[in-house]
Amino acid sequence: MVRPRDPATTDPADRPATYREVFAVAEFRWLWAALLGSVIGDQLARVALAILVFDRTGSAGLSALTYALTFLPDIAGGPLLSGLADRYPRRRVMVSCDAARAVLVALMAIPGAPLWILCVLLVVVQLLAAPFQSARAAMLASIMTGDKFKAATGLSAVTSQTAQLIGFVSGGSLVAVLGTSQALALNAASFALSAVLLQLGIRQRPVPVGADPAVKPSWWGSLSAGARLVWGDRKLRYLTALICVPGFYITVEGLAAPYAASVGGGPLAVGVLFAANPAGQVVGILLFSRLPPSRRLAWMGRLAIGTCIPLAFCVFEPGLSPTVALWALSGLSAAYLVTAQATFVQDIPDAQRGQAIGLARTALIVSQGIGVLVAGAAADHWQPPLVVAAAGICGVAFASAAARGYQRAEHAG
Repeated sequence: MVRPRDPATTDPADRPATYREVFAVAEFRWLWAALLGSVIGDQLARVALAILVFDRTGSAGLSALTYALTFLPDIAGGPLLSGLADRYPRRRVMVSCDAARAVLVALMAIPGAPLWILCVLLVVVQLLAAPFQSARAAMLASIMTGDKFKAATGLSAVTSQTAQLIGFVSGGSLVAVLGTSQALALNAASFALSAVLLQLGIRQRPVPVGADPAVKPSWWGSLSAGARLVWGDRKLRYLTALICVPGFYITVEGLAAPYAASVGGGPLAVGVLFAANPAGQVVGILLFSRLPPSRRLAWMGRLAIGTCIPLAFCVFEPGLSPTVALWALSGLSAAYLVTAQATFVQDIPDAQRGQAIGLARTALIVSQGIGVLVAGAAADHWQPPLVVAAAGICGVAFASAAARGYQRAEHAG
């Protein structure tokens, strides 16, 4: 049982922000509503495209490649396009990206469109996600300050994870009922709705200025300055390393199907394994947000290590239920990621936030992609439980080094 803290001994400055306080901010409500609609629409579109390609070609490989195309463009878009959020008004960047994506996905919804055109349109749609996400995170940091920003970031993460869980459970059924073209049209409508909500509910703010207001950085200048800032600051460098720890525990998603087969499970077991980590993350974020901000920072490194420790126990090849519990526990510890990402954003000067956020986001996506690819290749030679355990052990070593580095940088000031 958790005892209530004594108000007389609690530092008011260290009081955690509540979700009620976050929702009390009108602009956040509009941002949150736009996020909810677009995430659900995105998940539905991913399922619809995978089904559409498989129905037309009968190729599981092409279907998987199409699904991968929804992630790969972020690798280029992060460093190359995120700087737009520092060079133009951020609301305009978000609204423009959503409006363009609405048009492009509407074109994808036209029945009978050639597959190569669908793939090209899909790549462009995903490229636009990079400047949108960078502008959104930077805008949120302008709307919210202190622990309210961390709470708002956590609430956004919970919303995204919950929407993905809904997509895992019901995406295929909804596409079966609606049809692929109608599902894509619904995704286009979600982007259009998001653009309208952002235009109506978010106040236009001027472009943030740097040390010299008369100088507007070029595209290359913004990219190189952002890279120098992140790499040259020890705290930011180690925070980026902590943000990349998911590259180790994401292997559970890449190996869910072969792992289920290795323990004698069927399609239902695959779905349960897929859902274990995101479900744990939702619970972890809700619990972790109740801690005072100082305690969250103190626990950040330990929880990063804790995301990988449970995976090491897969070396004993436990059955389905123990594995689900271990993967959910890993997700529970992944709540640290909200604090790491929010701290990273708040430590960046406003004029460079968009570019720096894009670089950190790209590092995360690359680490996850490498983790899944390496684990998949290893699983062709070793049993999936052993591969997951190896990823967990390597992750413990990496997270421990990143946590120690950040702690030393924090103490050095």
